[in-house]
Amino acid sequence: MPRARNAQVAVEATPYYHCVSRCVRRAFLCGQDPLTGQDFSHRRAWIESRLLKLATVFALDVCAYAVMSNHVHVVLHINQAEAEQWSLRTTIERWHQLFKGTLFSQRYLRGEPLRAIEQRKLEEQAETWRARLHDISWFMRCLNEDIARRANLEDGCTGRFWEGRFKSQALLDEQALAACLAYVDLNPIRAGIARAPEASEFTSVRARVRQYLREAHRQPRGLFPFAGYPRKDMPTGLPFRLEDYLELVDWTGRQLRDDKKGHIPEALPPILQRLAIDPQHWLYMSRRFESRFKGLVGTAFSLKAACQQFGYRRTVGLGSCQVLLG
Repeated sequence: MPRARNAQVAVEATPYYHCVSRCVRRAFLCGQDPLTGQDFSHRRAWIESRLLKLATVFALDVCAYAVMSNHVHVVLHINQAEAEQWSLRTTIERWHQLFKGTLFSQRYLRGEPLRAIEQRKLEEQAETWRARLHDISWFMRCLNEDIARRANLEDGCTGRFWEGRFKSQALLDEQALAACLAYVDLNPIRAGIARAPEASEFTSVRARVRQYLREAHRQPRGLFPFAGYPRKDMPTGLPFRLEDYLELVDWTGRQLRDDKKGHIPEALPPILQRLAIDPQHWLYMSRRFESRFKGLVGTAFSLKAACQQFGYRRTVGLGSCQVLLG
């Protein structure tokens, strides 16, 4: 039986989560539907635009994404500290970008005076909105509902467009985070619809490569930046160097594309050595990350510590994590 979402998400354990939403009723989010011959490629722009828009509203950062024919991958970073710093007005303005709010919040933004009891009620409601604006469930809800409404309108039908429950995996440490980022970015190559990472349309790696080629010192707007290796006074961002990550994705993509399961070149990306991940294990995870791991992903030490924080009676997925991540 699936665990409740609040039993799978804890910022104290990790701020990074891999989320996957899949379509139902043989629906196609984008691409060519082999059953009807209809082309839904234009919907890929819908999902990418909506993702990046929501990242400007929520206290959630988009680390990676890939839009496939009937499912979407996204890796999110929960920035709870940012949400806690928002003023009352900032919180309400962000919420109003997605929802109408209440009569009190509308009057507040218009500058109309509120009675003391109305002010207290508004502040209580704003705290609820603040919590929702750094909640991955609300992020996925705002993403999926918008796309479902537009797709149903275009298809001339009603009912579910997505599966009722999106899948989430908690990424507990650098090893799990790096493996998941690469797994998401390399989805089009595994599916055979792209030959190289920079040719993978509607993926985060393509956006990063294109920006890097234009201005190496700047990173794409809307995506959580790479901040370099962990160090004192480290700025907010992913704990890797962008150049090292792009080299890793390119190297991995070549192995997946050529299907050389038994061949590992001598010139391994240095990031694999730093993370102490066996190259064979890395390539295996690059193909099967989503199916091989359960809700928690990390080294054995990280996994045991997280299970205690989540209150699990047993260490879920320990065997796979021990073999593949150490």
